[in-house]
Amino acid sequence: MNPTWITLAVLTALLPSVHRRVQLSRAKHRSLAGHSRMAKRLARWLPGYSFDEAAFFGCDDAPTDIQALRREAFFSIAKTLQTRHPLSIAATAAAREDISDMQFIAAYRVPFQFSRLVREHLKVGSFLQSAQGVQVTDLDGQVFYDLTGSYGVNVFGADFYKKTMAEGLARTSALGPVLGSYHPVVASNAARLKALSGMDEVSFHMSGTEAVMQAVRLARYHTQRKNIVRFCGAYHGWWEDVQPGPGNPMPPRETYTLSDMNERSLDVLRTRKDIACVLVNPLQALHTNANAPGDSTLVDSSRRAAYDRQAYTDWLKALRQVCTDKCIVLIFDEVFLGFRLAAGGAQAYFGVQADMVTYGKTLGGGFPVGVVCGKQQWMHRFHEQRPADICFARGTFNAHPVVMGAMSAFLDELETPEIQRMYDGLDTCWNARAQHFNATMLKEGLPLQAANMSSVWTLFYTQPSRYNWMLQYYLRLHGLALSWVGTGRLIFSLNYSDADFENVVQKFVLAARQMKQDGWWWQTSGLTNPSIRRRILKETLFR
Repeated sequence: MNPTWITLAVLTALLPSVHRRVQLSRAKHRSLAGHSRMAKRLARWLPGYSFDEAAFFGCDDAPTDIQALRREAFFSIAKTLQTRHPLSIAATAAAREDISDMQFIAAYRVPFQFSRLVREHLKVGSFLQSAQGVQVTDLDGQVFYDLTGSYGVNVFGADFYKKTMAEGLARTSALGPVLGSYHPVVASNAARLKALSGMDEVSFHMSGTEAVMQAVRLARYHTQRKNIVRFCGAYHGWWEDVQPGPGNPMPPRETYTLSDMNERSLDVLRTRKDIACVLVNPLQALHTNANAPGDSTLVDSSRRAAYDRQAYTDWLKALRQVCTDKCIVLIFDEVFLGFRLAAGGAQAYFGVQADMVTYGKTLGGGFPVGVVCGKQQWMHRFHEQRPADICFARGTFNAHPVVMGAMSAFLDELETPEIQRMYDGLDTCWNARAQHFNATMLKEGLPLQAANMSSVWTLFYTQPSRYNWMLQYYLRLHGLALSWVGTGRLIFSLNYSDADFENVVQKFVLAARQMKQDGWWWQTSGLTNPSIRRRILKETLFR
């Protein structure tokens, strides 16, 4: 045979796979968040270093008087925190040596270049003694407005969950710790969750991560396909297949990370035959194609967020149609947002029905829980005709009596007029509050704005600075409790009154004014966000 014809035949045979490969590459987001392998490679190459004291206060070439102002403010804040919270700080320092999570949190509150000096001087407490209303109290009796949201658990306020936890224990105390068999509340919980989710069957687990793992496993089992699709920046728990970038020691394998709200991603779903499921975390609509915002990466003012409900609804509907056409399982991961946007969750809020939906956090009524609700065709774990062909998933503490009791109490409360009223005009209320916050910051001449998805907020900064991460310490100084990710995520419970919220706004004003007066937001005309990013990259790679 003519070698030319052989070459043409080989090229023709390879053409479809090359096309699919190019199509997949074009559907990835151009940022590092969209390229897991490249991000992991860069994470290995990135050298660690710390600013000494001179560079710490002047890494933006601020004049000596501004650097002196910052230095004085830094050590003054450190002294105030130590004086005001000695018991909380001492307890945290003692426990940190034994608890790995606390070591990690302490190291990643701020960008790594600044971390050493911050850990040495700006000490904060991780222990609390009580929670009440929308506030928490530390070991020293200092009271903070709570903006942490307990990682999303706290939708209705601390007192609500104290009640559901106590009622859950009371309802199931006669059975106690007996596992394997079920307390009667399990059946009623399942029936109510079916009604809420619009699904046919329910599976109970002990965490949101476990629930997502099971949903993906069931999708693979029933479709006989191995690959899954997640969208750039979305978080679905800490297990390997849904966290293929930095933070996961394993290389990306059967996971496609595609660009969110992108027609090219729909083209990939339409043409590939190896995709079992698509995972959607609706929270991603607030910061599309970007990792969850945290102050540990806040080295400039490029962080942005925005939320367009109608645009995201249209995207979900298009995604739903493609998944239906190609027999791909559409999974809504509502572990974080479940029951925060609407009593029926994100499915009801956006008007889009998934094939499976995962819940967690708040549904446990204050206790740990994970739940998978799904259509019957996706939820079965065995085949009658093939008895050895099963999809195994069991857990010792699944459907624990106390957790199921608290879930029952939570679902009872969800149906009450008082809780239902909280959902009336929810978007209108929180959008108005965000607008008021932003207008206040503009009026005060402060370089701070908020983007919100209902009661979940991200703060961003409107002028170049390397020191925006300092705001979290000023906020703490003025009585606001943030999670360890800082100003990247504020989570308000829905029981915040107008008066509570106004108090929070005024504390932001006081904190931001003080930060501005202390020189952290000094700027020169030559300082821009692109110039900051270029300089940081140069310092990092060639240090």
